[in-house]
Amino acid sequence: MKTRSMDWPSLRRFMPYLLSYPVYFVLAMILGVVAGGTSVFMTWQIGHGIDQLVGAGQVDFAVLYQVLIQFASVVLLTVISQLFIQRLGNKVAYLAAADLRQEAFRHLNTLPLRYYDQTSHGNIVSRFTNDMDNISVAVSAVFNQVFSGLAVVIIALIVMLKMSPVLTLVVLLATPIIFLVSWWVARNSQADFVAQQEIVGQISGFVTEMVGNQKIVKAFGHEAANQAAFEALNQELYQRGQKAQFSSSLTNPMSRFVDHLAYVAVGFVGALLLLGGSTLVTVGMISSFTIYASQFTKPFIELSGITTQIQTAIAGMKRAFEILDQPSETPDSPDAVVLKQVKGAVAFEQVDFAYDSAQPLITDFSFRAAPGETVAIVGKTGAGKSTLVNLLMRFYDADRGRITVDGHDIQQITRDSLRQSFGMVLQDTWLFESTLRDNLTYGNPAATDDEVWTALKKTYMYEYVMRLPDRLNTVIGEQGIKISDGQRQLLTIARTMIAKTAMLILDEATSSVDTLTERNIQAAFLEMMKGRTSFVIAHRLATIQAADHILVMDAGAIVEQGTHEELLAKNGYYTRLYRAQFEQ
Repeated sequence: MKTRSMDWPSLRRFMPYLLSYPVYFVLAMILGVVAGGTSVFMTWQIGHGIDQLVGAGQVDFAVLYQVLIQFASVVLLTVISQLFIQRLGNKVAYLAAADLRQEAFRHLNTLPLRYYDQTSHGNIVSRFTNDMDNISVAVSAVFNQVFSGLAVVIIALIVMLKMSPVLTLVVLLATPIIFLVSWWVARNSQADFVAQQEIVGQISGFVTEMVGNQKIVKAFGHEAANQAAFEALNQELYQRGQKAQFSSSLTNPMSRFVDHLAYVAVGFVGALLLLGGSTLVTVGMISSFTIYASQFTKPFIELSGITTQIQTAIAGMKRAFEILDQPSETPDSPDAVVLKQVKGAVAFEQVDFAYDSAQPLITDFSFRAAPGETVAIVGKTGAGKSTLVNLLMRFYDADRGRITVDGHDIQQITRDSLRQSFGMVLQDTWLFESTLRDNLTYGNPAATDDEVWTALKKTYMYEYVMRLPDRLNTVIGEQGIKISDGQRQLLTIARTMIAKTAMLILDEATSSVDTLTERNIQAAFLEMMKGRTSFVIAHRLATIQAADHILVMDAGAIVEQGTHEELLAKNGYYTRLYRAQFEQ
């Protein structure tokens, strides 16, 4: 990814976000004219006032007071105009970035699960924080200068043309060189800015992963290895960042150098005109012209001074739009069915699937579950157990064959209604930062407190919650009460009970719960699964002995199936798994 030019497509794509606030632009333009006009007028007033004061050979204090009052008024008007322009600039910058952030997050919710599996979560977060903030800062800086600067450029150009078209031509010839210098530097350093933001995202992902798993890091004594990995990333960021900052920092001094050469050229051409006997040029006029020329080029010089911010923002835009360019999940077909009154008949018909086409995982898989059946899925790690859940929930789509629910191909069922038909308890528990009530009613916001307390009693969490300071209103998460992994899993089980879905998926639902508690809540599990088609993935075979049907999987295929007793009688793969757990 070695781009040698500014990322203009990203810049063009961001413009509609800015232009969606035209009122602010009109107000800024008006204030810019005021600020720019007063700035040029101040220059004229200083020269004119001095001529009035010293023209008679003595100080006229009446004129002096008048000049001072006018000067103070102009300064005050300029300051107020610039203040309001800055406020408008900040407002537009952060509103535009907020709109982009909102659209990107909205699009994030439409992306398939494959994107999250293949992309560092910290890198995604970095796009919403570091990159978006850089965009806001740069847009605000540009906005604060462009309108007043544009007014200064136009007014100063008019004044210079009136004073001397020849000297104005000299200044105008120097101006494109300033642009060319800025463009050349930006062109050769933009790749480093893009790489810099990519590495910032990598560091964000690395730190997020390491902080979240610090117990494992310490348990295996990997502090030194992690430190070395971080320092390698940090060193790469230093090298890329230093190179980008150094290259970009050349813009302002090089632009000033060209600008100062223009002053020299103005003096040189003016001197030639004087020596040639021109009556249109005087020494005083050349001096005044130089002041107006400096005002004319000042906005361009100031813009070159924030080239670093602009380039960082453009790199951030590129990364933000990369999210928007990710293909969404295939939309539901126009005639997709909305599941209602789900019975729970599920069938896999000759299903093939692979996460990577070079490594087939599930091949020619067929199975039927009757409504209300409890289906247990067992097998070695990597056998394809959790993949069946991903396919059933349409987190991934099968490569071949079809999966049906109540006779409907899930490809012809709306994703929302399909997923809302399942209650899920996963071994990777997730509780968000909010109150216990909000977490427990996540799948059923209309649930009553009585239903919540009933579920907590069945999962043996009632007494624990009763001891909390605010009970159901207690905030949990990073900023709230910390709870153990086992308690988190019990709460997710309670959440699924409260959801009252037609079908259940329990993927190692009690992996973090002690054996005694697991036995105690088996009755609650059996009650929850009663009348509901349930898919139970388990490594502890003691928890699935009462299942109506047990699928034994290996390498993505069913190698055995039947009840617990039937499978033991076969003395095959299941028997070996069972004996490995219960016999010494």
